[in-house]
Amino acid sequence: MSKTTTDTSPEGLGAAGSQLSTAPQEDLSTPPSLGVIGWARWFWRQLTSMRVALLLLLLLSLGAIPGSLIPQTGADANKVDDFRKAHTTLAPVYDKLGLFHVYSSVWFSAIYILLFVSLIGCIVPRTWQFVGQLRGRPPGAPKRLDRLPAYTTWRTTADPEQVRERALALLKKRRFRAHLVGDAVAAEKGYVRELGNLIFHIALIVLLTAFASGQMFKSDGTKLMVEGDGFSNALPMYDDFKSGSLFQADDLVPFSFDLKSFTGTYEMTGPNRGTPRTFQARIAYSEGAYGKQRSTVVKVNEPLKIGDSKVYLVSHGYAPVITVRDGKGKVVYRDAVPLLPLDGNVTSQGVIKVMDGYRDAQGTKEQLGIRAFFLPTYGGGANVLSQFPALLNPVLNLEPYHGDLGVDAGISQSVYQLDQRHLKGYKDAKGAQLRDNLKPGQTMTLPNGAGTVTFEKNIKEWAGFEIVQEPGGGWALAGALAAIFGLAASLFIQRRRVWVRAVAGPDGVTVVEMAGLGRSESAKVPEELSDLAGTLYDTAPGAPEAAAPADDDTNDDTDASHVVPAEGAEQ
Repeated sequence: MSKTTTDTSPEGLGAAGSQLSTAPQEDLSTPPSLGVIGWARWFWRQLTSMRVALLLLLLLSLGAIPGSLIPQTGADANKVDDFRKAHTTLAPVYDKLGLFHVYSSVWFSAIYILLFVSLIGCIVPRTWQFVGQLRGRPPGAPKRLDRLPAYTTWRTTADPEQVRERALALLKKRRFRAHLVGDAVAAEKGYVRELGNLIFHIALIVLLTAFASGQMFKSDGTKLMVEGDGFSNALPMYDDFKSGSLFQADDLVPFSFDLKSFTGTYEMTGPNRGTPRTFQARIAYSEGAYGKQRSTVVKVNEPLKIGDSKVYLVSHGYAPVITVRDGKGKVVYRDAVPLLPLDGNVTSQGVIKVMDGYRDAQGTKEQLGIRAFFLPTYGGGANVLSQFPALLNPVLNLEPYHGDLGVDAGISQSVYQLDQRHLKGYKDAKGAQLRDNLKPGQTMTLPNGAGTVTFEKNIKEWAGFEIVQEPGGGWALAGALAAIFGLAASLFIQRRRVWVRAVAGPDGVTVVEMAGLGRSESAKVPEELSDLAGTLYDTAPGAPEAAAPADDDTNDDTDASHVVPAEGAEQ
């Protein structure tokens, strides 16, 4: 086996030493010509370069950080208002920088659009160049194969044509694209590397498009439902609703569902006592206006999927059933009142508002407002917090008021808060504000024959649902998976070329030369070439060598399984 030389300059490799990549060549040594067209051309080259694309991707990632740390108006306007009140100096600065609405700000949109254009401008020429390489054939062998990084040679008695035919069959069997070019076989492999590179960049475009469409066409609403309530997917049915800038009410997926029951179980003993075990809501739903009703169970992190909409179970609590009678014993209010939890043991509070139909003992028309404080498990004594989240010893504390609730003034108010500006409290025998603890089935009697308030034995539960509609979710998932595949292919697959030359030597014995060239220095090319040479050597074994002069620097070893890399090349 002959020793190899160390000259691996591209000039000596010819077409074989051309770049094994679809990346467009960039020549930035020559400054752009003066004029608008010249500067525009230079700007376009910079924008579509890989360096600028990576820089824009980094800026996009950095720009998303304040969107995660600073309250956003699109997500929670109340938190933004609280932030403004608490940070009077920072808030005006954040307003000028658009940090309260990062994803719709001018600077974030500019980065987003530039990255989109950069990726497209980078992908299009690479794609056409890659298609051209797929339609073409591997280039012919260089004149000096011994200048390539991985090289081996031996002499054989087989005819050159037989060696080339066997080499061609071997390379095709190893999934190389191979063909005969003159006195050598040219083969190439690893096109998936460039394909993966293109797939990765295309997947980024898909992700950006899916993200943009999801932000513009998304909708997100919440609904609190007591057992037995129904819901139809229409805007008036939501308690709270947010949507993208291009969302239309007609984009809502038509469906409806009823909450049949809610079940929550908890650890009863041990160090994890009170920890939730299961939260699930049994519902009956139907798709469309005339869809068949179906039953299912919605659990935490296991939403109901209907088209592009997902129905998540996000919260729960208790809704005591309250009956209010006026001074003449007439029932003026009977309903389950959802109360909001204050802690992990579901200590809850809320307000009961009787707005119509109530008259006191003298027949005077009034409105009632009753503060409610509920403990699912009352610990007795001075305990004001529930001791366990389940209904083990439920107690309802009521604090009644009468007068004007202020709901007729046309100003909206929360159903969980009580405006006491025009209300008077009922007094007990000692002249203090009337308060009373009721167990299920017990009744509070209002002073001076003003009526009664009964805590019914039937305690219902409520469930909070979040209905999310994100039309780009499927595309985003597909883009993410494709990006992972493309990145893995571009990192772990190497583009390489192999040449096998077989010619008759001066003494009539066939000289076989094999060489390999990879896109980058790697031990894989010599190893692969060694394996190929060993297999080919078995079908075209070495010929006996005549004794060589003592001062001849020729290596008489004919073992083709040993590949000698050029000096300086990685073994």
